[in-house]
Amino acid sequence: MAAALTSCATRHPDEPGGPAPSPDRGGATPHRAGLKDDHRTDHQDAPKPEQSLPGNADWEITDPGPAGAIEGFADRVSVLPGEPVGLHVSTPAAAFTVSAYRIGWYGGARARLVWRREHVLGAKQPAPHVDGTTRTVLTGWQRTLAVDTAGWPEGAYLLRLDAEDGSGRRYVPLTVRSADTAGKTVVMSAPATWQAYNEWGGYSLYNGPTGGLATRSLKVVFDRPYDYDHGAGLFLVYEAPLVFFAEQLGIPLAYTTGIDVAREPALLRGATAVLSLGHDEYWSPEQRANVVAARDAGTNVAILGANCCFRRVRFEPTDLGPDRTVVCYKDAWASDPGHKAGAPATTDFRTGPGADPESSMLGVIYDGYPVDAPYVVGTPDHWAFEGTGVAAGASFPHLVGVEYDTVDTAFPVPRPIEVIAHSPVVCEGRRSHADTAYYTVPSGAGVFATGTMRWVETLDAHGPGGTGAVHGIDGKAGDLVRKVTENVLRAFAAGPAGRVHPARDNLAAVYGAP
Repeated sequence: MAAALTSCATRHPDEPGGPAPSPDRGGATPHRAGLKDDHRTDHQDAPKPEQSLPGNADWEITDPGPAGAIEGFADRVSVLPGEPVGLHVSTPAAAFTVSAYRIGWYGGARARLVWRREHVLGAKQPAPHVDGTTRTVLTGWQRTLAVDTAGWPEGAYLLRLDAEDGSGRRYVPLTVRSADTAGKTVVMSAPATWQAYNEWGGYSLYNGPTGGLATRSLKVVFDRPYDYDHGAGLFLVYEAPLVFFAEQLGIPLAYTTGIDVAREPALLRGATAVLSLGHDEYWSPEQRANVVAARDAGTNVAILGANCCFRRVRFEPTDLGPDRTVVCYKDAWASDPGHKAGAPATTDFRTGPGADPESSMLGVIYDGYPVDAPYVVGTPDHWAFEGTGVAAGASFPHLVGVEYDTVDTAFPVPRPIEVIAHSPVVCEGRRSHADTAYYTVPSGAGVFATGTMRWVETLDAHGPGGTGAVHGIDGKAGDLVRKVTENVLRAFAAGPAGRVHPARDNLAAVYGAP
């Protein structure tokens, strides 16, 4: 993966992070007998709670096969239950099978087969071409089949494509979104960020053929497969562990994407909490405004990662539908025709024109890359640490990384705010701190930010650390992250957290700030 290109203070990686942890297969019960074309699993006559249904251990791809064996994309990032979605698939195989797995918690299994269609005729689609002006990879692929999602429960899905000749397997991610989020904790997926890092076809918002910014795309589209994690994008690394964990807790959940939040101002109305997951970097101004409005109406916000809401983007249509293009000119914002026509500059939120640092929403602000450092507890009596048994100064190796956030009073900082973990880092010789912070607002909402991109991945950390573990993180760090996450999610699911847990400002003690 490519190295970063700028200084640590504003540095940003060209890589998505390490591989996803191996899912726990314990307790899985295969449920395949009797499946036919368009078969939906039983239990339809007498609905049962989703998590009480049997799961399927065979959802995971371990051998994807060679490049080009099979790959595809959906013509919608998300659908409401019952809405159709088109699949655009390319394969030299004569036929393939599509299986829709809902990702969640099923007695230890981590997915359930909801739908399958076998023997779909395959065809090799044309090679992509690149727009000469924006360096956007365009496929022009024809739709292979339409999928009816009637009866599919809300949730995060991976559609698995299996070539019938055994030559290859790939995923296509899809969110079956919630129309109503009232009274629920909202899992807000980040496909705009997945697409920003997607190098399928040789271009992303970071790299082009030269491996650097000079030949990067200025726009990227959802009308192409994902190259990371066998087509899953960044979902398996930065989001799936949280989905598994939150469903296991049994709190009421709703599912959506940042694109849906941007498009529908009322979508978060009445939600108890909204969750931004491990890597949620690319936001439109509309998404940010709607999350802030929800916060100011009493919806809690949890930032379970780092580098959140760093890039300002705009969504545009493609021939397949609205909001299929992610526009981010970055330093080339002045040449953006959309900006010339009056749209906000698609550059970092904290920079001009129209600077609006993300810290006013998050409490913390992105501070650098790359780091690998221990997570250090600062305020062990904070309610988020209840039941962890930690003491001040308790240290958890490798939990801070690869990007981190800090509380920086040079930028807007909501008050009152508590810094509850204050972890020393050294980023290319510059000393700083990664901060876990919690603040509250007059509506009663609480906002919790972890300050490290590795938080969601660590939910899956068990056993010894070292070279055999993801990032070297051990089970002790996993225990801490699981308990803190449980405390935060349960408190946030109960209503405006600030009414029960008002923030106790400690910036004077931590940073000497007035």
